[in-house]
Amino acid sequence: MKVFYAFMLLFVFSAVSAQQKDLPSVTLTDLDGKKIDFSSYASEEKPIIVSFWATWCGPCLKELAAIHDVYDEWQKETGVKLIAVSIDDAKSVKRVKPLVNGKGWDYTVLLDTNHDLKRAMNVINVPFTAVVYKGKIVYKHTSYTPGVEKQLIKEVKALVK
Repeated sequence: MKVFYAFMLLFVFSAVSAQQKDLPSVTLTDLDGKKIDFSSYASEEKPIIVSFWATWCGPCLKELAAIHDVYDEWQKETGVKLIAVSIDDAKSVKRVKPLVNGKGWDYTVLLDTNHDLKRAMNVINVPFTAVVYKGKIVYKHTSYTPGVEKQLIKEVKALVK
């Protein structure tokens, strides 16, 4: 019985440890091919919204479009920055830049074609959105329903007050 409890304790500890709270050091590329270490965003003083998405994900596109409608206002009010991390693979990544340009999104867009960051942050499904503040993940949600962006900005505003 002691072995069982020890195993369970180890399992729970492992599961809790696996919950990524700090930004992982994973190298991604931006739309111009520049390499960026994702952990470099930990030094940002303002909140960052990290949105995992894909060109084939309808809810992802809806969430990013909804945020786009209020993004300028959010930036003026809070200084928040959005980093849109595309998980499109080698076959579909060529669609990312034209889609972003066509939508007029002025977000920082990073490409995670090997899903290294996705795995490091324990992202299961997209859309997955997190608020990062001073290098720590302080809020996250999955999926998209209209209006969820209101909760997102509420979380950001609470950090900058």
